[in-house]
Amino acid sequence: MASSSSSSRSRTWRYRVFTSFHGPDVRKTFLSHLRKQFSYNGISMFDDQSIERSQTISPALTGAIKESRISIVVLSKNYASSRWCLDELLEILKCREDIGQIVMTVFYEVDPSDVRKQTGEFGIAFNETCEGKTKEKIQKWSKALNDVGNIAGEHFFNWDNESKMIEKIARDVSNKLNATISWDFEDMVGIEAHLQKMQSLLHLDYEDGAMIVGIYGPAGIGKTTIARALHSRLSSSFQLTCFMENIRGSYNSGLDEYGLKLRLQEQLLSKVLNQDGIRINHLGAIPERLCDQKVLIILDDVEDLQQLEALANETNWFGPGSRIIVTTEDQELLEQHDINNKYHVDFPTREEACKIFCTYAFRRSFAPYGFEKLAERVTWLCSNLPLGLRVMGSTLRGKKEDDWEGILRRLENSLDRKIDGVLRVGYDHLCEDDQFLYLLIAFFFNYVDDDHVKAMLVEDSLDVKLGLKTLAYKSLIQISAEGNIVMHKLLQRVGREAIQRQEPTQRRILIDAREICDVLRYGKGTSNVSGISFDTSDISEVTISDDAFKRLHDLRFLKVTKSRYDGKYRMNIPAEIEFPCLLRLLHWEAYPSKCLPPTFNPEFLVELNMQGSQLEHLWSGTQPLRNLKNMNLRGSTNLKELPDLTNATNLEDLNLNSCESLVEIPCSFSHLHKLKKLWMSYCINLQVIPAHMNLVSLELVTMTGCSRFRKIPVISTHINYLDIAHNTEFEVVHASIALWCRLHYLNMSYNENFMGLTHLPMSLTQLILRYSDIERIPDCIKALHQLFSLDLTGCRRLASLPELPGSLLDLEAEDCESLETVFSPLHTPRAHLNFTNCFKLGGQARRAIIRRRSEFIGKALLPGREVPAEFDHRAKGNSLTIILNGYRPSYDFIQFLVCVVISPNQEITKISNSSTLLCHTNGYIFPSYEEEYIGAVSKCRKEHLFIFRSGYYLNVDPSGASREIVFEFSSKSQDFDIIECGVKIWTAQSIERAYLVFEDDNEIKHDDHTNRVRGHYKASNVDYKSVSRKRPRKTDLKLEIPRRRF
Repeated sequence: MASSSSSSRSRTWRYRVFTSFHGPDVRKTFLSHLRKQFSYNGISMFDDQSIERSQTISPALTGAIKESRISIVVLSKNYASSRWCLDELLEILKCREDIGQIVMTVFYEVDPSDVRKQTGEFGIAFNETCEGKTKEKIQKWSKALNDVGNIAGEHFFNWDNESKMIEKIARDVSNKLNATISWDFEDMVGIEAHLQKMQSLLHLDYEDGAMIVGIYGPAGIGKTTIARALHSRLSSSFQLTCFMENIRGSYNSGLDEYGLKLRLQEQLLSKVLNQDGIRINHLGAIPERLCDQKVLIILDDVEDLQQLEALANETNWFGPGSRIIVTTEDQELLEQHDINNKYHVDFPTREEACKIFCTYAFRRSFAPYGFEKLAERVTWLCSNLPLGLRVMGSTLRGKKEDDWEGILRRLENSLDRKIDGVLRVGYDHLCEDDQFLYLLIAFFFNYVDDDHVKAMLVEDSLDVKLGLKTLAYKSLIQISAEGNIVMHKLLQRVGREAIQRQEPTQRRILIDAREICDVLRYGKGTSNVSGISFDTSDISEVTISDDAFKRLHDLRFLKVTKSRYDGKYRMNIPAEIEFPCLLRLLHWEAYPSKCLPPTFNPEFLVELNMQGSQLEHLWSGTQPLRNLKNMNLRGSTNLKELPDLTNATNLEDLNLNSCESLVEIPCSFSHLHKLKKLWMSYCINLQVIPAHMNLVSLELVTMTGCSRFRKIPVISTHINYLDIAHNTEFEVVHASIALWCRLHYLNMSYNENFMGLTHLPMSLTQLILRYSDIERIPDCIKALHQLFSLDLTGCRRLASLPELPGSLLDLEAEDCESLETVFSPLHTPRAHLNFTNCFKLGGQARRAIIRRRSEFIGKALLPGREVPAEFDHRAKGNSLTIILNGYRPSYDFIQFLVCVVISPNQEITKISNSSTLLCHTNGYIFPSYEEEYIGAVSKCRKEHLFIFRSGYYLNVDPSGASREIVFEFSSKSQDFDIIECGVKIWTAQSIERAYLVFEDDNEIKHDDHTNRVRGHYKASNVDYKSVSRKRPRKTDLKLEIPRRRF
């Protein structure tokens, strides 16, 4: 059937529907009403009126069946009295098998069981037809009637109203026709996912009224392609359809508003009615002509509200069931027109983007050998934008590898003409203020939060809030839920092209490296320059004059970077240089001087970014810093002291990472009451931090690699993120940490001298102690009811685990080589337990892990060479069969605990970072195929047990005959082998108690909030077998499962 399905998608159908029926029963009643409904819904149906009846089915009729997408068999009382009908049925079922034709059934005044078994009045008619026929012919007809009787369809006796039944049939036919897509679109990467989301928004089952749905997103994202695919898929379900493309380009400035609307309505009516040259003289023409028609209209690339008002001002302009789809870059336009059903087209994933490019470049979904890296580079340069991927793929198709390099270098610096022509339209239609804001984001504020941008421009005449909203509405930027602004890489290049088109004396932002060199060396700048974005990558030497900035009175944004480091770079800065006093952004990477000039005035500075600088200190004395919010000195390895920050009362983010010469944090830090993030990782000589600062706003502190500290400095009890990994001298955590009531994340990994914890805050959600010398976990951990992740990887001295909280989702205890015991019972039902290479685990610990109460997401990985005895059904190898003799469950869902013994494939696991188990199940259940993530099997030094819980819906056989369940396990990446496998089925008692009960649990003494169980439990005798070619076990068991739904 796979090939049949493929052929059904690719062939062209002459008819939508063929109906097989007995004329005297239904032609003048049911069939005539069905034909009328199909006509209303735009569904073509084969008409057999002109075909002469004969003893055999005619070639014309056979051809009509083969050329129809759907066959509807109307089974009435006398259907089987006609040899013609029965031969039609044989041909229909043959087409179903050979070409994937859809077959639907209507049981009209006849019971389906009479059709299947040829009984009742239907059977009498069939028997009369069979008189004198060969046994072979009778068997074929009988089998066909049995097969068609098993196809679920509409049952006449289930409906009180025949017209409602016919409407339902028409909807079902439309939905089945809509489920196929034109071959023009079927190979497009990701198109099916878009169409499914759109169809859910269109509510095609709703026929009582019309509906307008919007599609919005940035230029080049694929909105028009999605709309065309929808039009192709859905058009058969509508009486009239129209795709009105490029409405933006139809705007005629020579017409007034009324004239423009008349022109647009004329164009729409000409297209939808397929009549050239329609002329109208009033704006009521569309509702007059289309109010009683079920129409599908695509309005593509709408940019102005007037266009929508002209073409689809009200839904009552169109007949019931109509759908109007609007594509636009402007989300605000949809909101202004009260279009609430709208779909935002997201960028494809990196994998999908690469497939899109390869489809156009290589005519297949992957890059050939030698072109993989080049394909990834193009995908990165195009930042996953489908338009860019398509254009570049077509441009590079057939080119040699050497040619690619030149084309890609050109793409890095300028846009392809086709791409620029599409993308620049959005920029060109912005007002002057919004264009300037667009350019500021493109070169200074991409990937920056909107509050930071507003702070940067607070004293400008720009309405930043409105401007950001406009750019977001027009899909020129995206603003995340957290407020981060993102502009697409190709849209940034649109900004570059826009600046290069400006006259040099009119530019407010300078980006050309050669031009900037001249300005800095010869003081050629003009007073209207607001920003300089200087990438020095292609410049070997930069010379800056004393008066370089004197003419740049309005310079507020100065950014000096080097995107490519090649070692060939010299920058000459005079000691007496004067920075503009209005600077709000000073971002100068690898700043070459030891200090900022004495005339430096940071009064208006919002961000100071001097990462990788040669600075030893910044300035002397107290400076006006009330506007400073961000300060980044990361990688300034020569920095010996920080300035007085007393006046930096609005500072929120301070990055001192890798300031290796820094020894002391100044006392002025106690004034930083708005500081939220303090980064101090790898300040390897840092020794002094003022005590009891207790900064109330501080949320994040990183001190990774600050190796001079023996204990955690109490910077603030309000932080929620603390990273103090790789501190070789770190030894103790003070008991007062239990009072840090907001601390969620605590990382104390790779601290060789750290011996143990005594107290922990109740708020903790993640605790990371990897490769520390900790010997025990405090008992108080069981009370951490918010803890979901505990990482003990490589804690080689840890010998036991205490009781853990039930909230835990992930326990990493890999390479805990001394671990012998764990608390029993383990109350971690949802956790993934990783005990890789814990070879000292004792019998008690192994039983606790295997027998813990687990929910479906709970898994466990631990050393082991054979399936434990707890599993009733075990087998060598990767497959297991369970036979259920005479078992007829009253319950349609069965649950299992599964165990497989895995052995790492040493040749493959060296390159495998993670492993996935495939579990295929068949037999007495609906066929199932699932994937279970294991982890890095490559780290397993010997065989391990992987245990997980699963469940399946039973495929119940009413006969109650003997059935079997077959489990087959395999590795997705062939990075491990499966030595043994085992399964334990949940018994009736297990399901009743909501946890797995083992047969030798003689005394179950536990109390929890859901069950209180005491006393003895004895498993009932069961009656099913596990089968293995090599080692059958556990026979003569009986399974009792109560009727209950999950």
